[in-house]
Parts: sequence; structure tokens; C-alpha cells
Amino acid sequence: MTDVTRRLGEVLRDGDRVGTRYERILAHPPEKVWRALTESEHLRHWFPADIIGERRPGAEVRFRFWPEAVERAGEELTEAGIAPEDPVLPGRILTWEPPRLFEFLWDDEHLLFEIVPDDAGSRLLCTVWFGTPGPHGISGTAAGYHVCLDALVDSLDTGSGGEPDRALILALERRYAEIIG
Repeated sequence: MTDVTRRLGEVLRDGDRVGTRYERILAHPPEKVWRALTESEHLRHWFPADIIGERRPGAEVRFRFWPEAVERAGEELTEAGIAPEDPVLPGRILTWEPPRLFEFLWDDEHLLFEIVPDDAGSRLLCTVWFGTPGPHGISGTAAGYHVCLDALVDSLDTGSGGEPDRALILALERRYAEIIG
């Protein structure tokens, strides 16, 4: 088992809702982490979609998938009911408190990013309440967020993100399936 599969998110349950909370320790100040979470030029390195719209509490936004995300996951997007020629999902910003809290709805998923100063860097907590399961189920969605957050760390450390490793994603899907049940 690799280090990355040992560092799984914590499974959350609230009635019928299932979620995951991930933690990452970052060697970067909260302001830099905030920019990586919220600015288009940085999102492209780790998140599958850009955020289109005003960044403020209550703002209606759209999430437009990056062309490379559509190329990689076009079949999954189609299975999930997202048209590859117009790969957009609705959303809404719930909390916008730079540089510490960013909470939003992405279609029917609820995400909360909390940035806590930690020595010279930051501790990032990401809580995701899953919506309608995609083609790979909840375990696939959990693995997807796990991989995205690891790409965020790489992007902050190196300035760019890499191509996701398919074998790692499959291993993470299996591990999340075990713990989610």
C-alpha cells in the first residue's frame, strides 16, 4: 500500500448523506493556498473545472470543465449527463472569507475548504458531501477528490500539476469502497 492510499479522507455520515474530509499539510502560507483554490489560472492545475462568475457569498456560478478534463473524462461526463460540447454544471458560493473559508455547491455536491495557518505553512481541510453518484460511484468520487487535492499540493510545490495515474486512481477507488461500504 502506498503512502497516498494510507492517507485517505475520513468518511462522514449524516443520516443518508455520505461525505469525506481530507487534510493536507502545505508548506505555503494561507494566501497562496487561497489563490490556488479560487483563481482560474491556478485551478487549471488541479481542479477539473473553472469557476465562472463573481466570487462572493450567495453568487450563482457555473463550473466549466477544462478542455483537458473533457478529453480525459468525456465518456464519464456523458454517462453523468454532462454534454461534452457544453461541459458546464451550476453552482453557488455559500461562504467566501479570504483567505480561510471557501464553501460552495457544485451541482448537488457541497464542498468546504478551510485553510488554517500552521507554522510557516497551512493546514487545508476539505469536506465534501457527495451528491448523486457518478459512473464510478461514491468511491470513485472520493478517489477523484483525493487525487485532485494531491495535484493541488503538487501544483503549489512545483507550479504545475501532472497527469493523474490511472493505477493509483483504481487503487484509491478500491480503498474508498472498503471504507465507505
